[in-house]
Amino acid sequence: MDWISDPTAWSALAALLTLEIVLGVDNVVFISILASKLPVEEQEKARKIGLLAAGGMRVLLLLAVGWVITLKKELFSIGSVGFSGKELILLAGGLFLIYKATSEIHHKLEGDEGETSAKVAPTVAAVIAQVLLLDLVFSIDSVITAVGMTTYVWVMVIAILTAVGIMLLASKGIYNFVNAHPSVKMLALAFLLLIGTTLIAEGFGQKIPKGYIYAAMTFSVFVEVLNIGIRRKAHVQPLHLREPIVDTKAQPNS
Repeated sequence: MDWISDPTAWSALAALLTLEIVLGVDNVVFISILASKLPVEEQEKARKIGLLAAGGMRVLLLLAVGWVITLKKELFSIGSVGFSGKELILLAGGLFLIYKATSEIHHKLEGDEGETSAKVAPTVAAVIAQVLLLDLVFSIDSVITAVGMTTYVWVMVIAILTAVGIMLLASKGIYNFVNAHPSVKMLALAFLLLIGTTLIAEGFGQKIPKGYIYAAMTFSVFVEVLNIGIRRKAHVQPLHLREPIVDTKAQPNS
């Protein structure tokens, strides 16, 4: 517990907590979009389990930090571009995110109402699996960043657990806001496309400062909040997005 009397540990804790909260918001938005396909009674369960599982994964990666660091070693190269384990994970995560966001945008705007009811309905386990897959990509990058900030493992663990607690408290409000405003949901999907593109760029060794990305996202949210206020005063009804899952329960025979 020597870190308690170390001022640099506290500054690192503040920086890491901010980083984990930003990551937590990304998770909540992604979970909100995925969980909206579940029956209403299962949505809150999926949201809470998803956040807890994502936080648990980051703690496990911290405990295996030695292995995480080895992911920075180059495995092979194509021409002048080298690829490490970390970059391959970023590429895979970016492609997954772009695919997921693009397919969700298509279903919300051009899909048929209830079209996936005839297919295999999503489950809580499927939602959690997708959240963990995405969080693995984010977590590896955040763990490597955390190790560069401090050598105190407890500082990193406290930052993760505190951020998870904050997200659990705030997740319902974020979830309701995203799902109550179709334009915000589309904006969130556009953010996922942006983040996916950024991950692919980083996978090819092109580092994009996170500050630019989050500054653009913050400005977009600010503009959309103004638009929501204007539409509310004008009593304009929001556009209805298509919901692919209407009722996943089997209907009784007539």
